[in-house]
Amino acid sequence: MRSGLHINSTVLCGSTRCYSASVSAIPEINQRDLRLRSKEIMDAVEDGQTFVVTRDGSRIAELVPLRRRPEFVSRAQFVETWRLAPAIAPDRFRADQDAVYDDAPTDPYAR
Repeated sequence: MRSGLHINSTVLCGSTRCYSASVSAIPEINQRDLRLRSKEIMDAVEDGQTFVVTRDGSRIAELVPLRRRPEFVSRAQFVETWRLAPAIAPDRFRADQDAVYDDAPTDPYAR
């Protein structure tokens, strides 16, 4: 990660003692940091980093990178993927559907 941003931590208070612990495995940034360091943060998001945005100490949003999908699948890739797919036995497939779904008509007002 090129941004060098760090994970915030907080103090959790129990009945007998307080200890320091990470709130989340996802780095938290406050609204002001997002505004002031937007380029650095967006570069980190582009590199795959996720952030939780806070305002006045409350978590309000997640900044998550978009998943990159291939825009085009070649015919050869499609055929190879289809070739490796398991064969479907129509009778077994129908039996599985019948076992899971109840096709019997029901009265929505019956109790």
